Amino acid sequence: MVKIRLMRMGMKGAPTYRVVVADARSPRDGRIIENIGWYNPRTEPSTINIDADRAKHWLGVGAQPTESVVSLLIRSGIIPRPSREETMAKTAVKKAAAAKKAAAAKKAAQPAKASS
Repeated sequence: MVKIRLMRMGMKGAPTYRVVVADARSPRDGRIIENIGWYNPRTEPSTINIDADRAKHWLGVGAQPTESVVSLLIRSGIIPRPSREETMAKTAVKKAAAAKKAAAAKKAAQPAKASS
């Protein structure tokens, strides 16, 4: 699986990030496929420079962006901001899955009654 993620650069305590396309199995600062931009959180306002054409290309061929990269893509206008209804629907699905998982864990934790 190919991911679009941040690669940390810069000195200790003074980070800047490259927005890169990399295999999901490679380490954070390891081998990359392509560098598509950079992000500097230390400037006011934060500097975001991403090649929109390359980002759309990689998204089109199935690359999965991380949560932080999705945020940067939304802020830079490359992908549209999700509507409130979409966000609420995703939250409801996550809550239902968490409740189901908790119920299964609770059921598994109860000791089984011995039949005589």
